[in-house]
Amino acid sequence: MKPSSSTLARENAASLYLQIASLLHEEINRGVYDPSGKLPSEAALCQRFSVSRVTVRLALDKLTEENVVERKQGKGTFVAGKQLRHGLDTLRSFHESLVIQGLKPEMRILSRHIVHTPDNVRNSLGVNMERSLLLERLHVVDCEPIALGRSYLPVEVETLSWEQTEQQPTYAILESLTGLRVVRADIGISAQAADKPLADSLKITVGMPLLVMRRLSYLSNEDCCDHSVFYIRPQHYEFVMSSYFKPVLK
Repeated sequence: MKPSSSTLARENAASLYLQIASLLHEEINRGVYDPSGKLPSEAALCQRFSVSRVTVRLALDKLTEENVVERKQGKGTFVAGKQLRHGLDTLRSFHESLVIQGLKPEMRILSRHIVHTPDNVRNSLGVNMERSLLLERLHVVDCEPIALGRSYLPVEVETLSWEQTEQQPTYAILESLTGLRVVRADIGISAQAADKPLADSLKITVGMPLLVMRRLSYLSNEDCCDHSVFYIRPQHYEFVMSSYFKPVLK
């Protein structure tokens, strides 16, 4: 969607910032600033409306007071309460679901080492997988932790460099190693309170509620290749899917 082409009535200079606030509010309601939710810079708004920076700041201050936008020091102005979304009806890695929304997420490795596969994970990955690579990565958007992912992967992933496992989504890693695509995943959603390690990594308080996504992924040969759990801060994140009515056959 494009910004409104409405012009400002300049007879009363004192009302200019109110007009700008109203126009921006209307554009926010129309979804102009999807998917990232970030508004243009103050300089860009000054140029667009041919007004001073003071006028633009007054308009943004008004929208902030009304909880329409939130201003982040050094980052810009964003639509308040903007939700990051993970579609459950399309198979994408957690990282890719953020990229598709126009964001620039980072993955930061917290740990990467070979472990004896826990029994509950081994039952999913296969009885012959006595050892696996445990990869823990922090998913970050605009320098703010969004989620922590813990993945049990085939030990062959260890042959990749630290940079490769930090920069590539899990599904891309698996495809590069096996030559096979991930074609389906079983996903479960629950909630739990953050313990101290999770709270420290996600920069939240102990006991804060987290969304938990558990995922088993399968290659085109039906081998289970990924047992992952994502611990997600829920303030700006939601899971969505489309449902269609299916009549009951009698």
